[in-house]
Formats: sequence, C-alpha cells, structure tokens
Amino acid sequence: MPEYAVIHKKAGSFYERYDRKATDKHQTHYCPGCGHGIAHKLVAAAIDDLGVQDRAIMVSPVGCGVFAYYYFDTGNVQAAHGRASAVAVGLKRSRPNSVVISYQGDGDLAAIGSAEMLHCANRGEPITIIFINNAIYGMTGGQMAPTTLLGQKTTTTPFGRDPYREGYPLHVSELLSSLEAPVYIERVALGNNKQIIAAGRAVRRAIEAQVKGLGFSLVEILSPCPTIWKKKPLDAQRHVREEMTKVFPLGVYRDRLKDALPRPADPPPPALSELPRILKLEDGEPDVAGGGAAALAFDARIRVAGFGGQGVLLLGEILAQAGLDAGLEVSWLPSYGPEMRSGTSNCHVRLSREPVASPLVSRPNVLMALNEPSLRKFIRDVEPGGWVLYNGTEIPADCTRQDVHAIARPFAEIADRLGEARAANVVMLGALLEATNLLPDSRIDSALQRLIANPRWLELDRKALVRGREAAKA
Repeated sequence: MPEYAVIHKKAGSFYERYDRKATDKHQTHYCPGCGHGIAHKLVAAAIDDLGVQDRAIMVSPVGCGVFAYYYFDTGNVQAAHGRASAVAVGLKRSRPNSVVISYQGDGDLAAIGSAEMLHCANRGEPITIIFINNAIYGMTGGQMAPTTLLGQKTTTTPFGRDPYREGYPLHVSELLSSLEAPVYIERVALGNNKQIIAAGRAVRRAIEAQVKGLGFSLVEILSPCPTIWKKKPLDAQRHVREEMTKVFPLGVYRDRLKDALPRPADPPPPALSELPRILKLEDGEPDVAGGGAAALAFDARIRVAGFGGQGVLLLGEILAQAGLDAGLEVSWLPSYGPEMRSGTSNCHVRLSREPVASPLVSRPNVLMALNEPSLRKFIRDVEPGGWVLYNGTEIPADCTRQDVHAIARPFAEIADRLGEARAANVVMLGALLEATNLLPDSRIDSALQRLIANPRWLELDRKALVRGREAAKA
C-alpha cells in the first residue's frame, strides 16, 4: 500500500472541541463562506509554526470575532467594543514575554477603536493586530463601516455610500504606513487559494516581528461576508478579488523586519515602598490640625457646588491637593453640565485617614454652596452634625436645618471688595478653615502655589483666605 503523509491538519493552537454550543462541537459559529474561519486558521498555524502557543494571548472585542476564546487554546481576554488595541497594550506591558494578538474587525478597529489603534501604532507598541476588513458591520445588522465601498448599500446607506454624505473608505494600512514607528504592515485578501496562502505568510511575519521584539505589526485581511453582503460564498470571494482590491490594493506597506532593532525593555516599576518618595508624600501621621475637624471624624466628605465660572472645581482641587500634601487619602471628582460658563457645576472631594472606597459624595458632611440653587439641591443630603457654607447673607427659611452648623456670608461681595468677585471660592475656603480647622495653612498655601500660576492671583487668594477667616469669626 502507498504511504501517505498528512500535510494539512487542524492547528494545535485550536481546542480539540469547541464548547460554545452543546451540539456541533466540531464546527465554528461562522456563516458559510465567512472569512473569519480562514483567518483563524492562518493565525493558529502561525502560532504553531513559531512555537509560541504557551505565550500567546488573543484579545477579541465585540464583533463577529468575539468568540475567539472558544477556538484558540491560548490565553484569551475579552475587550469592550473598540478597546482591543488598548487592552492588548496593557497585557503586553504587564507581561512583556507574552505574544499578544489583537483580532479586530473594521467597525471595531477603524471606527470606535480608531484612536486606540492609531496611537498604539504611533508608539510602536510591540503587539500584533489582525485586522479583518469586510467593509461592513457584520454582527450588528449590516451598517456602514469606515471601510464600506463607495456606492455600497448597507442598512445605514440604503442608496449607497456617498462620499459627500458619508466620506470615503478609510485606508488603514496606508494611514499607518505614514507613521514612523510600525515595523510591519501588509494588506492581503482571502479571494482565492493563492491569496489565502499569501495571507498566511503575512500573518506569520507579523507575529514573528513581535516574537523578535521589533515593534508594532498589523495585517489587514480583505475578507468576504456573504450573509450581510447577501451574496453566495463564491460570489463573495469574487467580490473580494475583483472589487475590494481595486479600492484597497494588496501589498506590503511597511517592512523593517531586517533592519529594525529590538525595542529596549521597559524599566522595571518602582517598588511600592518608593512611591511616597517619588510622589513627594511624607511618611508618618497625616499633617492635619484637628480641632473643629474632629467633628468630621476625619473622613471629610465635601460637596462644592455652584455655577460654572465660580471656581467650583478649583476650590475642590485646592482641598484635594492640600489633603494630599498633608498625607491623607484623597479623591476629587468633578461634575458639570455642557455649558462651562453659567452651567451647573459641582465636585466631590474626599479627605480621609483611611483608603477612599468611592469618590462619590452622596452624604456630605461639608456642603459649600456658592449659589442658592446649589444650596436647595444639596442641603437635604448633608449629614446631621455637618457643615453648610452658603454664599449669601442668610440661609433661606425653607432651607434652614437645626441639626447642621451653618455659615451664611456674602462671600462674593467680600471678594469684590478685594478687587475680584471671582475669588469668592477662596474666601469661602478661608471661612471653612476657620470654622473646622480642617487643614493647616501651610498645606493650603502650598496647594495654591501649585495651582495658581499668576502671581497677582496668588496674592489675591492669600488675602481672600484671610478675609474668609474674618468673615467666619464675625
């Protein structure tokens, strides 16, 4: 009997059986004629040839390739829509000896994920991206993708893509080839067996570039989508060969594999014990004054609120920076409407001796309200025994509470007499410090110096603090 040699078999980087469905564990979920199955085989074969299965990590985002983790017997990480490139970078930086492959479609990579992909390539991150370009959103209903051809009908371009309405197809390989950092970029296709063989070589070279530590590599694969294109599989392959390649010419757009030098290794991260020195945080007990702040049990939960332009966010920043200098655990979370000027604005500040579990302040023990709408909105939330500071001559009768400490002063008028009504936020801060002894003056002054660049404003704010203390004493 003649002897036979097996020259083509299932890649070892695939699972023996696919457990996505209880039945049909021998087949994938892809439609007949879909290019994803072929692309999967090319990636798995390259992983086998390079002997990196135990080091390989596949990153699959939302899209038709989302179930890669059911097929590849490698490390697998699922990413949110468009974020695969960023996730891949995080994996590579945390596990530099791994071989990270981001597998993305055109809608994912070239639309919602375009920023992540572009800057990843521009930095030359040593990962490999397999970019499946079938010129349409396949999984979500057949909408127009950034790579949809001119005149192509989709659910969102029922009359065909118009360059004046929807723009031109995005040429990702050409775009990335204009950058300095990438070492290997090639566009291939799955239009026939000859093209598939060439695509296999390109995928292997792209992954090899990463194995050698050379830098960023990407292979763009023109792929058929018979179901969404509403074509028979053979007609879909013909469309790839005869139509898509006219718009997206095949070829190598960047190849520096022979002359590229391995990227230098990232420096090791600092030891945790070094972080206080690096961040200029002092060791020992927090430098807080105590006194009236004891009423806060030193977990100050502060809500600062007012109109945009009143310095609401800056006031929160000053408190947060001063707390950080004092060695406290700190968080600062801004919240403002679409209009920066005259729109609503507030921020959450936490100052604590213990780690801050959440930056949100839903039950403040300090409310600093720079206008009446903010007072009315938040005063009901203030914890009994807390402090309310209001920019007005008195608390409105229907907002009065007997279970909180309240200070109502015309802080804006006081600031105006200093020469600048916009310093009302710092006048109010001075009143808070006088009433609660929350933080040492030296820490507040240090924060002001860091945040206020204009010497005139810095001196004005120092005077505003003094006036605020005087107002609180009165």
